[in-house]
Parts: sequence; structure tokens; C-alpha cells
Amino acid sequence: MVESRAQSSGRRLRAAMVGGGQGAFIGAVHRLAQRLDGDIDLVAGAMHADPEIAVASALELGIAEDRAHRTWMDLLEDEKKRPEDERIDFVTIVTPNFLHAPIALAFVQAGINVVCDKPLCLTEEEAAELVAAREESGVVFAVTYNYTGYPMVREARARIANGEIGQVRRVFVEYHQGWLATRLEDSGQQQASWRTDPSKAGVGGAVGDIGSHAENLVSFVTGLEIESVVAECHSFLGRPIDDDTQVMFRMTGDVRGTLTASQICIGDLNGLALRVHGDRGSLYWGQENPNHLTLKSLDGPDQVLHRGADYLSPAAADVTRIPAGHPEAFIEAFANVYRGVVQAVRAGEHNPEKYAYPGVEAGAAGVKFIHRVVQSSAEGCRKSI
Repeated sequence: MVESRAQSSGRRLRAAMVGGGQGAFIGAVHRLAQRLDGDIDLVAGAMHADPEIAVASALELGIAEDRAHRTWMDLLEDEKKRPEDERIDFVTIVTPNFLHAPIALAFVQAGINVVCDKPLCLTEEEAAELVAAREESGVVFAVTYNYTGYPMVREARARIANGEIGQVRRVFVEYHQGWLATRLEDSGQQQASWRTDPSKAGVGGAVGDIGSHAENLVSFVTGLEIESVVAECHSFLGRPIDDDTQVMFRMTGDVRGTLTASQICIGDLNGLALRVHGDRGSLYWGQENPNHLTLKSLDGPDQVLHRGADYLSPAAADVTRIPAGHPEAFIEAFANVYRGVVQAVRAGEHNPEKYAYPGVEAGAAGVKFIHRVVQSSAEGCRKSI
């Protein structure tokens, strides 16, 4: 059996959640991930825009009545008044995008650690303000780019850093879904309604919702930064923001890349896939088959690496819980992000590189990417990032 180093130590951390109540998808995912390693207790919440549903949602989850709040402002004020041995260690924000910035900023300024869903916020100005506020307060601030938590993504990153495929030349990343291939928002479906509304989702539709994951994955695995983009954003269904986007980009060292993000691809479920080509080899990883990583060399046979195998790097072993052949996937990857957050909070140190979680800085880079893609499409020219 694989000896996992993803073990807990110290007391369990107290968490609150804003959003993620009845009718939400991602809130339940966060809660499952928080519970996986036994390091986190959800003790407070303001879990819906409707105050009555917010309270009911929290009570359904076993949160005490005096910590089941009607609004996030009530939650924050209550936490400020509590003694240190009762106060939350961090808050998780899983609201629609337009609420991320004001909620996160208020908690950061109150000295409370933050875990925020992506994208970080709607504007570059908000992103810069959040980065600056975190620096001033010293809190831990993570953004849940959860695909960085997969063991074989960590393995891909380690092998590229070790030079196994040589100098990176070419990158292809795609994230394709089909759930918005019809105007689902017209039926009142909650998830579709806010994601297709620019006042709530921001300037990017598919590029903001899933393209931001693809951008982050590319940078995380290669260790390189996207420097410029040429993009085309389009809606096949006449939406005010894109449901299909394609981007050509350049990275540090004149690396060339292509990114596609689409939510109108009928038959595609959650098709995130990454190919990285170097001058001596290449690698491939796909999210729907996440326990394998394919390596190809210039003059040797293809290799399929398996999660949980003894030959993997410490970076992959550290976030592996069970032996090869017993699949680990989405919830475990989310939990690995939380593992890094727990370590950082216990240490009292915001250090995304050391504790292996995506920080607010990565979130700000994602916001800048979204805006440059939309600008490039509108202006028909290359935009520097």
C-alpha cells in the first residue's frame, strides 16, 4: 500500500461557508473535500442569498442555530465578537462570481483566512485590491483551482521541472462541456442563469467559468507564465457572454499554446485535457481519466504512469491516499488543495509554493487572463498579459 504523507496533525480547524446552500453544486463538493482528511469542521454559515434558505441550509448541515446566519455580514460580525478559541480559522466563499470580491475583502480585512472559488473576482482592480489586502493582513488566501490537486498533475509538473521532456515548445489545453448547448437559463435553472449573466459571472462566460481552470493548469504544470493572447470569444446561442472561446497564446521562453473552452459541445461532460510537447518528449493528462499520465519520447515506447505507483515523485505520493488501481478523483483533488490550506493556516504563513495550494496571486493572474482574452476578441489583436 502507498504510504501517504497527506496525514493530519494538530487540532481540527473551524470553517465557515458563504454560499453553497440549497440548490448549489460546488458547495457540497467543498464540504466533502473538507471532511476527507478529518482536519476541518464546518461550524458556521451564511449559505444563500435568501436569508430563510440560508438559515435552513445551515441547520440541515448540523450547524448550531446561533451560527446559522441570514447574511454573510451577520456571520462576519458574529465571528469578530467570538473568543479566539471559538472563532473560525477560515471562511470558504462559494457564491456566484460577483460576490467574491466584497466578501473576501471584508474577511481579509478582519484578519480571517479565506478560501475562494474561482474566478477570484470580476475585475482586475478588485483582484489587485485583494492581493494588496492579503499582503497587508498576512492571512492565508487560497483560490480553489482544484485540478492542481490531482496526483498525476503534480507528477506532470515534477517531470517537466526535472527536464524529462526537454525544453517545452508547444502546449494544448482544452476544456469542453455540453451542458449549455441549449438555453438552459431560460428554464430558470440556477446554475445556468447566473453563469450566463455578465452582471453576475463577469465579462467571460465559458472562458471565465472553465477557461480560467485551463489557464491555471497550463501555468501550474509547465511552470511558465502566459505572456500574450490572440482570442475569439463567441456565443452560438446569442448569449451576452461567450459559451465558446479559442485562444492562441505565447508563454515564457517563446512557448506557443492553444486553449479552447466550450460549454456547447454536445456529448462532452467535463473534458479537461492537457498536452505538453518538449524537444525530447511529451506528456498527456485528461481529467476524466485522472489516475494515468502518458509520457512519450523521441525514440522510445510510450509509457502510461499509474497513480499510486512506487516510481512516482514525492509530489504525487504526498497527495495519494490509496493504492494504484483504486481510483481517486475529483473530491480527493479538492481535498488536496484544502490539505495545503490547513498546513498554511496551522503554520500561520501564506506560502502557496511551500504548501502546494493556489494562492490569491494565481487567482489575480486568472482574472487578468480572462480580461485580455475578451479584449483580444473584441479588438481583433494580440494582447499582452
